[in-house]
Amino acid sequence: QVQLVESGGGLVQPGGSLRLSCATSGISLSIYTMGWYRQAPGKQREFVAAISNNGRNVAESVKGRFTISRESAKNMVYLNMTSLEPEDTAVYYCNAKRRTLGLDYWGQGTQVTVSP
Repeated sequence: QVQLVESGGGLVQPGGSLRLSCATSGISLSIYTMGWYRQAPGKQREFVAAISNNGRNVAESVKGRFTISRESAKNMVYLNMTSLEPEDTAVYYCNAKRRTLGLDYWGQGTQVTVSP
């Protein structure tokens, strides 16, 4: 059974930092593309960052501020967020994809609120 469990969200002031964690089970990080997505109130879910054996990529809106990483031995994926802005306020979701098999898994999300 695949499980993705996010943690690390919270309330932070503009300019602050947070590190989100995604604890995974039932999958191998070396064969899945792991990603972070976010959904702000009233908006569609959007891509934030992804990491796979082919490298990493991040959305233009967070480039230079957010970094995705993984620790395969611990089955963990991280999103390091710096210089946070109120526009970053959203529920952040961990995602695991294996496109060749049509597999797509989601965590339950963690709330990030950036406010003075």
